[in-house]
Amino acid sequence: MLLWREKIPGTWLPKVRSDLAAVLIDHAHLERKAATSALNLEKYDELHGHVSELNAIAIEELQHFELVLGLLRERGVAFTGARKSPWISGMMQAVRKGRRHQVIDHLVACALIEGRSCEKFQILAESIRDLDAGLADFYAGLVESEGNHYATYLIMARQIDLEETERRLDFFLDLDARLIREPNPLPMLH
Repeated sequence: MLLWREKIPGTWLPKVRSDLAAVLIDHAHLERKAATSALNLEKYDELHGHVSELNAIAIEELQHFELVLGLLRERGVAFTGARKSPWISGMMQAVRKGRRHQVIDHLVACALIEGRSCEKFQILAESIRDLDAGLADFYAGLVESEGNHYATYLIMARQIDLEETERRLDFFLDLDARLIREPNPLPMLH
């Protein structure tokens, strides 16, 4: 996994522990958006040889979306509207325009989103067991999948242009470090 340049703020875990229902709603939206992102990556000529892999990621993300919707139904929590994540918005706004630069940046940003999800799911699996053992098991079961998506996106970017990917990875890791320090009062995954 990545060597992050900034840890998750200490305020994040208490905030999400205090409102797991809101976290699940946010998580459902993130899974839906992750599926859409995988499909959107198929527009790039550089990734036409990876359409099957991207479809597999999209299908898996939609399966996760359906699982989270099931958890919401089981808990009697309504699936409400999405809240904008300042961290994800900041990452995606940094994606440059221009086909070759855009595809590399898009892949690197998606890789880091998946990487942070992997990290946070692992933390949740360990840290909410006392509140909801079933939900802790659910998050533990997602860690490997998120890690695989992170690696797949990064490998795709490196296959296009290794040196540019490494430069942009450096840029996006610095950006992540700045964005993750920005206060977010909402109980969200990102």
